[in-house]
Amino acid sequence: MKDHLSSSQISLYMQCSLKYKFQYLDELPKPFKPSGLAFGSVIHSAISWFHKERMAGRTPTLKRLLQILEADWFCQKVEREIRYRDREDEMQLMMLAREMLAQYFHQGHNGVRGSEIPFTVPLLNPTTGEEMGINLEGFIDLLESDDTIVEFKTSAQTMDPRDVEEHMQLTAYSYAFELLHQRPPKLIKLVNFVKAKKPKIMVHETMRQKEDYQRFYYLAKQVLKGIKSQIFFPRPSFWCKGCEYEQPCRAWNGN
Repeated sequence: MKDHLSSSQISLYMQCSLKYKFQYLDELPKPFKPSGLAFGSVIHSAISWFHKERMAGRTPTLKRLLQILEADWFCQKVEREIRYRDREDEMQLMMLAREMLAQYFHQGHNGVRGSEIPFTVPLLNPTTGEEMGINLEGFIDLLESDDTIVEFKTSAQTMDPRDVEEHMQLTAYSYAFELLHQRPPKLIKLVNFVKAKKPKIMVHETMRQKEDYQRFYYLAKQVLKGIKSQIFFPRPSFWCKGCEYEQPCRAWNGN
């Protein structure tokens, strides 16, 4: 049993509880990394470097930003085999990543208070104050100087605004910020890097209320109950395509 939960863990358990078990409890090695996951990681790493340079009072250049991207991609390849989707290859993805980062670099940027900010807060019922007995942990991608939370996401298609309103990770970050600072964030922004033939960056703005935290608490409570009760089973869906745990899933016998 893990000693904390994160929004990623909660989402994964809801998506497929057996994959949650393989990844977080059994800690099975992954034979490969899906290209989408590797792509998202290098975009995040490059952006984090960019803002940490700004926080340090330096002026990062686009050339250096793209060098960071290439170095991060090399590390991804060394760490584990990257498995590409149909009609996809390394050169194509790197061209997309360079163009996306160039677009982001040339946008206007607000002041930065922190980048990849870790947090640990208790999971509380916002109405009754009841404690779940386990902490919520995670990292906020970016906090702007006016207390705006920024999350970066890569996707094959533009995110639906309704999905942004229901996005659990944004709820978790807003909840953590409010618990730590005793005030809500000014705004929550989701910066969506869309991997289309003509890549684009879409910015969605949203906020969270007490009822959102309440729903998040109930979801986390039921997920924790399922984990403690050792309820793990496969959930066949489109997520299965390209899953790193296909073999152990097929060999699963209910234990």
